Amino acid sequence: MNAHEIDYHIYGEEMQYVQIELDPQEAVVAEAGSFMMMDTDIKMDTIFGDGSNQETGVLGKLFSAGKRLLTGESLFMTAFLNVGQGKKQVSFASPYPGKIIPIDLSEKGGKFICQKDAFLCAAKGVSIGIEFSKRLGRGLFGGEGFIMQKLEGDGMAFVHAGGTMAKKVLAPGEVLKVDTGCIVGFSHTVDYDIEFIGGIRNTVFGGEGLFFATLRGPGTVYIQSLPFSRLAGRVWAAAPKGGGKDKGEGSILGGLGDLLDGDNRF
Repeated sequence: MNAHEIDYHIYGEEMQYVQIELDPQEAVVAEAGSFMMMDTDIKMDTIFGDGSNQETGVLGKLFSAGKRLLTGESLFMTAFLNVGQGKKQVSFASPYPGKIIPIDLSEKGGKFICQKDAFLCAAKGVSIGIEFSKRLGRGLFGGEGFIMQKLEGDGMAFVHAGGTMAKKVLAPGEVLKVDTGCIVGFSHTVDYDIEFIGGIRNTVFGGEGLFFATLRGPGTVYIQSLPFSRLAGRVWAAAPKGGGKDKGEGSILGGLGDLLDGDNRF
């Protein structure tokens, strides 16, 4: 095994967290801001990149960090190392309501492709890199640009899906059409492209964007019902604008109900 062999347990329903059990000298790497809690004797260290090539010198570390910069992520990740004598636990929380998906890369051919914001944490030794799109349509219209994240290695990785997660196993040649923002990730054997919806009514009045993703098997695809961009858009649309009051959606009494609830700010 190149990556550390970790044990884990996922807790919760809507707001999940994953508890990872580390043997002595085992480590896990995570995105900044995902840490929840840990036992004593776990050493937390900020590292360049993903920690998969820390023995390759300065240039190797800079290259690893540069790959993360291209995906829009921070140059740094956080490593949690068990420096104690017995088993220790460290936990990481999902950033918003949804499901945490465990990905065993040894069962995925050593590679898994995911949206750049989906990655949560992984066993140290897993490489978190970039996957360039080789097709112009994906890069121009895919919603995530030319670049997605690529998880490589033989260890465990964990990604987050917003809302409810759907897992689809595609047969060879089977095609699944998906909203571009609803893709969490897929096996490296899946062929991914962008297709124009077509039709003037669909384009102007459909309200679903101009393009959707086509995923062609074989392989496994993970779909989310609530992309963070959609959640943020709804929150932004409902937020008071220009310092004004909200629309009173929280009460059947509208503005009168706001005066009667438990959070009154004038």
